[in-house]
This record gives sequence, C-alpha cells and structure tokens, in this order.
Amino acid sequence: MAVYPWSFHVCWGLKVRLPQPIYIALGANLGSPANSFSKALSTLKENGCEILNISGLWQSPSWPPDVPAPDYINACAQIEFKGTAPSLLGLLHHTEAALGRRRAALNAPRPIDLDLLDFRGEVLRTPEIKIPHPRMMNRGFVLFPLSQIAPKWKHPVTKEDINRTLSRLPLSDVAQMKYLGRFVFPLPA
Repeated sequence: MAVYPWSFHVCWGLKVRLPQPIYIALGANLGSPANSFSKALSTLKENGCEILNISGLWQSPSWPPDVPAPDYINACAQIEFKGTAPSLLGLLHHTEAALGRRRAALNAPRPIDLDLLDFRGEVLRTPEIKIPHPRMMNRGFVLFPLSQIAPKWKHPVTKEDINRTLSRLPLSDVAQMKYLGRFVFPLPA
C-alpha cells in the first residue's frame, strides 16, 4: 500500500501542498539527557534536518524493571528532512554513535537513543528499517511526548489516533510517567 507523503491545506483560498511530518523519539538515561538531546538535535540540524517542534521532557523507569539503572528522560521532535527514510535512520545512528551510544547489549543504559517513529506516513518493512516504529504504540514514554506535538496523529497502518492509544495503555505504565517540563532548544548558554 503506497501512502502519499503530502497533505493539502487551504490557505487564503489556495490549495497548498505540504509535506507530511516526520517524528523522532529521543531518550537517554546516562549523563545529562537534556544536553544529549540538544547535541543530537544540533547534529541533525547541521546535517540537513529542520527542527520544527519539540515536546517537553518526560521521565520513565528504566527497562527491564529488574535491572537497576537510572530512569530515562524522553522527548519527541517533529523534523523536516529532504532525504529518504533509510538515509535519515543512518543519520540518527551516526548521531547516536558520535554522542557515545554503543549497541553492546539490548536495553543497556545509554547516553542517547534516537528512534525514527514516523516518516511522512510511509510504511516500510525491511530487515534494515521498520516504519512506523513497530513498538511505539505500546510505549507511554513515546506516546506522551508525541501527543504533545502531534495531538491529532494517527498510526499510518491501523489509523488509530494517539489519544485512543494512550487511553488503552495499562494504568501501571501511565502512573509511572512524570512530566518534567518544557525542553528549550537550543539550550540557553
């Protein structure tokens, strides 16, 4: 199924074609997450991404729960990028590596984690890339920040809107989420 990556809006009586949004998730539980987010967004900006919107910061417990590790800080950003989804994913992985992310063990603590959530509503399933992100609909730490910047977002495959999805999360997951406040980019010096 092909998904057209453009939407049409009416502005002063004219039909204007606008690109569908791209959403990424940011997470970290080592070092200073806000500084890591700022550095990651700066790197993305230097490499052709336009940062359009950023959620506030959300705190969630580390995973898995039986392994002691610092809580995660999470956020989401809406960006624009002229390239393809695979090239953006490559840029996200390059940015993670430049900021100290090592992919040694699954669910290991990390100074930065960048996930491509939605690329203009496209649906891609290859060994290298899966969008929309396959586990995002079960993760409050993704959905709460995303709902701040995209309150009308709908899953490209299921068409379920984000608020309905949030209402279906287990109360035990929702109760552990803590809103920490606005994230300002770039961070004041």
